[in-house]
Amino acid sequence: MEVAETIAQVRSLVGAARGRGKKVGLVPTMGALHTGHVSLIEAAVNDCDFVVVSIFVNPTQFGPGEDLEAYPKPFEADLEICAKAGVDLVFAPAPEQMYPAQNLAWVTVERLTEPLCGRGRPIHFRGVTTVCTKLFNIVGPDVAYFGQKDAQQATVVKRMVADLNMPLEIVVCPTVREPSGLAVSSRNQYLSDRQREEAANIHKSLEECRRLIEAGETQAARIIAKVRAKLQEVPSMEIEYVDVVDAETLESLEKVSGRVLVAVAVRIGAARLIDNIVLETGG
Repeated sequence: MEVAETIAQVRSLVGAARGRGKKVGLVPTMGALHTGHVSLIEAAVNDCDFVVVSIFVNPTQFGPGEDLEAYPKPFEADLEICAKAGVDLVFAPAPEQMYPAQNLAWVTVERLTEPLCGRGRPIHFRGVTTVCTKLFNIVGPDVAYFGQKDAQQATVVKRMVADLNMPLEIVVCPTVREPSGLAVSSRNQYLSDRQREEAANIHKSLEECRRLIEAGETQAARIIAKVRAKLQEVPSMEIEYVDVVDAETLESLEKVSGRVLVAVAVRIGAARLIDNIVLETGG
C-alpha cells in the first residue's frame, strides 16, 4: 500500500494504474475509520482493481463552533485498517495541499442542500461538494463510494455528478450499525458508555416509524410526532430535526408516497448524530 501526501504523487500513481488497465475506486473519508468505512472499502475492493482512500478532515465543511479541532485523527490506526482491507493508495494531504490559497471557487448544489442538515449547517454542503469535486479531479475515479447514513450528502453528490457530467459512478452502500442499532459513526467516540446506550433510541425511533408506515399510516405529521415522542424518552437527547421527505428531491411531504426518506438529527452531549431509513411506499 502506498501513502501519498501530494496531488502530484496521487496523479502519478493512479495514472500508472490506469496505464495497466485498472478500474479505479475512491472512498473519500475524514479518517477515524470504523466498520462503516471498511464496508465502503470492501465494496470498492470487490468492484475495482485499484482502490484509493482519501483521509482528509476538510475544514471548509465545518462551521463556526463545530468540532473541527476536536475531530479524531488516529492516522496510524487508519493506515493499518486500510492495509488490512486491501487498499492500494491512501491520499492524506495537508490542508495547504488542498487549499494552497484563499479558495475563491466553490461548487454549490441548490435546493437539495437547504433542508435537513442544511438548515442548521448552512455552509456544510458547499464544503462537501467542493472537496469532493477536488478529490474527483485529483484521483479521477471510475467509481466513488458513500454511505447511506449520510443520505443527504449522498443525494447531493449524486446530483452534482449528474448535473456537471462528471465521468464517474456514485455507489451508496448500506448503513452499518452497532449491535444496539446505533449507526456507526466517527462521532460515536464522543459518547460515554451511557450515552451510547441512550443513542440506540435513534434507531428504535426509526423502526417505530417503519412499523407505522407499514401498518398504513400516511400522514407525515403523525409519523414525525411518533418519532419525536420516542426520541424524547431519552431526556439528554436534544432533537435538531425529524423530517419525512421525498428520497430524491428531499422535499418535505405531508403524505407518505413513493420512495420516502425519514431522517433524524440529534445531539447527545458533545456528539451530533444523524440517521435515516428509506422506505418504498405506494403512491
